[in-house]
Amino acid sequence: MSLLEVLFPRKCVLCQRVLEHSETDICCACRENVPECPPSKAKMPFLSGWCALWYYQDEARQSILRYKFGNRRSYAHNYAELLAQKLKEEYPEGFDILTWVPISPIRKLKRGFDQVEKLAFAIEQRIGMHPVRTLRKIRHNRPQSGISGPAHRRANVLGAYKVVNAEQLWGKRVLLLDDVITTGATAGECARMLLTAGAREVYIAAVAAARHDSKIK
Repeated sequence: MSLLEVLFPRKCVLCQRVLEHSETDICCACRENVPECPPSKAKMPFLSGWCALWYYQDEARQSILRYKFGNRRSYAHNYAELLAQKLKEEYPEGFDILTWVPISPIRKLKRGFDQVEKLAFAIEQRIGMHPVRTLRKIRHNRPQSGISGPAHRRANVLGAYKVVNAEQLWGKRVLLLDDVITTGATAGECARMLLTAGAREVYIAAVAAARHDSKIK
């Protein structure tokens, strides 16, 4: 074991327990106990499909909060490794464009980084696609986490995004990345803009998704 590993041991991205030599990214206990988000037929407006690693609860929720607000930027590589595996399993046909849901300039300034952009560039080599910016956030709206009800969430993101370089989207199958899917309002609005600009299909992949009994609204 190197001195660096002694001083800064690798920890589980979910529960923060020190990893054993045979463990990577997450510990064996979390692999067994943290509920994965299974393939779903639930529909989201304007999206052809979606997937996520875990349900947005308990250890997964705390992990993402540490990543976004606790400056755990290295988590992007852990998430990217796991998400790349899931994408290869669920969408072996691949995509034409890899992009992400951007945050507003004000939020990026306060946070210090765009967490989903960082995830996109972390996943780049793992799926063999270079991320390209297709959207820009033009309105600093309220955080979706503070708004209840699908209708209010949809209204909150309406017109918040603008397509950049629309010519690159024409007829393309697009993979959009995000950190969390809750009601699907943000994902749906981004997909609507991409489709309007000429994309053929839009899919979204996230680190976690809220648990819903039947469908994402």
